[in-house]
Amino acid sequence: MTGPRILDARGQPMQHAAPRASMLAGGGNIPFDAADIYGDEVRAWQPFLWSVDGELNPYRDRIVSRVRDLVRNDGWASGAVTRILDNAVGANFHPIPKPDHRALAVYSGLKGFDGQWAYEFGQALAACYRTWAYDLGRYCDTQRANTVPQMMRLAFRHKLLDGDALGMLHWLPERLGLGRASYATALQLIDPDRLSNPQMRFDQQLMRGGVEVDERDVAQAYWIRCAHQGDWFSAAKSVRWERIQRETAWGRPIVVHDFDSDRAPQHRGGAGILTPVVQRLKMLTKYDGAELGSAILNAVFSAYVESPFDHELMSEAMSDGPVAGQDGGLNAYQSDRAAFHDETKITIGGAKMPMLYPGEKITTVDAQRPSGNFAAFEKAVLRNVAAAAGLSAQQVSNDWSDVNYSSARGAMLEFWKTMTRRRDDFAAGFSQPVFAAFVEEAMDVDDLPLPAGAPDFLECRTAYARAKWIGPGRGWIDPVNEVKGSVLGMDAVLMDYDEICAEQGFDGDDMIAARANVIRRFKDAGVALPNWSNMNPMGEPAQRTIADPEAT
Repeated sequence: MTGPRILDARGQPMQHAAPRASMLAGGGNIPFDAADIYGDEVRAWQPFLWSVDGELNPYRDRIVSRVRDLVRNDGWASGAVTRILDNAVGANFHPIPKPDHRALAVYSGLKGFDGQWAYEFGQALAACYRTWAYDLGRYCDTQRANTVPQMMRLAFRHKLLDGDALGMLHWLPERLGLGRASYATALQLIDPDRLSNPQMRFDQQLMRGGVEVDERDVAQAYWIRCAHQGDWFSAAKSVRWERIQRETAWGRPIVVHDFDSDRAPQHRGGAGILTPVVQRLKMLTKYDGAELGSAILNAVFSAYVESPFDHELMSEAMSDGPVAGQDGGLNAYQSDRAAFHDETKITIGGAKMPMLYPGEKITTVDAQRPSGNFAAFEKAVLRNVAAAAGLSAQQVSNDWSDVNYSSARGAMLEFWKTMTRRRDDFAAGFSQPVFAAFVEEAMDVDDLPLPAGAPDFLECRTAYARAKWIGPGRGWIDPVNEVKGSVLGMDAVLMDYDEICAEQGFDGDDMIAARANVIRRFKDAGVALPNWSNMNPMGEPAQRTIADPEAT
């Protein structure tokens, strides 16, 4: 019995040729090697074409728990995360208000929105923000545990490890009062583990990993467990979920959720920076532990005494039997040997001399640890980790012994691009919504400089809340030459003074004010001005100008 026939357009049976040997070998008419299904390398490699939520959300908890375990217990992983945190966010991540006065002038038609107003408004708003963000009572935190920069660092750490940074903005007017909070806005950081579908149900069309969306995939609300599933003492709360709106009716953010999207449309993070190298890091940890354990064992068990006979076997074969209640033959030899070592205690200068019984010899252990391939294997894995984390290999290993200036600077420039992108993404996705919520309250309760007839905050909140976020400085490898290069760049109108200061973690306005203040203090004290007061960094005297008649 034959199978069903396939007919062509004329109704005739189609002839099927057997696969050619070239096709079976991986060649043939396939235009892309990546599409080959016959080659030995790809025959068993048939990954499923998942959606972005389908390939991540079901495995999110397992991935995150493994990454956290690595960072807790592996020095390389912990160091890589710490290095990124210290360079991207650091300990004093803060905004420099830069209101968009041009957009405000166009929208309102008021001439009062100019550069001078933007400077004065920004300085006043920055002072108000410092009062809130660095409050001694920590009222900016719902838990009253951290300052805002500390919470920003913790949120960024969650984003690096878990893939998500999650927070909730609260309005707490009950905290206001003399000696208490100056503002009712407070930020609460939430563990991303608590963001999940109610009762751990599978994803649905309008529910993705705890994020409720509409028909256009816009996040509308977030379902958050009332307690973490790992808190046994809050078991009752851990099986209840609370639905929290994304924002208020007038657009004030309530839930702030930031993650890096790899595909569209994505609704959750979950793949942290170490996810691609989890297995390699685990192999390195095991290999490193095995080598270290073997080296310690060889160091402790360094030598042993070897006798010419095996005690039990030779005793059975050569024993002469008991004589006068004692063993004879080999047993007597072994007994005499043991007594000899117990009684021999010859020392020179407090050190015992190794006296051997006739027939004995000392054998040492050949401690070949670590193996010759260990260093190369470790270096290869760490370079893989560095590539995944966006770091240089030297930053992961902290070994700069084989790097010259050019290589180090090139690696740092590439690293700085990645760090700047991560900082800007985090600032836009998490920090800026928090800052905008504060600006909304500050413009309502503080006496900020505004021209008459200025539009309300809700009309132009993007322009009012515009800010430049400053983190740690890039630093210098060769300060003298790099500063000279910056000066030449500004003279050639290729670099901006404020951007140069921002790269080093400073506010340009603060630097100018500090320099003017120092010069004034020198003059008031009658002390000779330092060289830099009238000399540019190139070592040349500054030119006298009409606007600066007192320059010397």
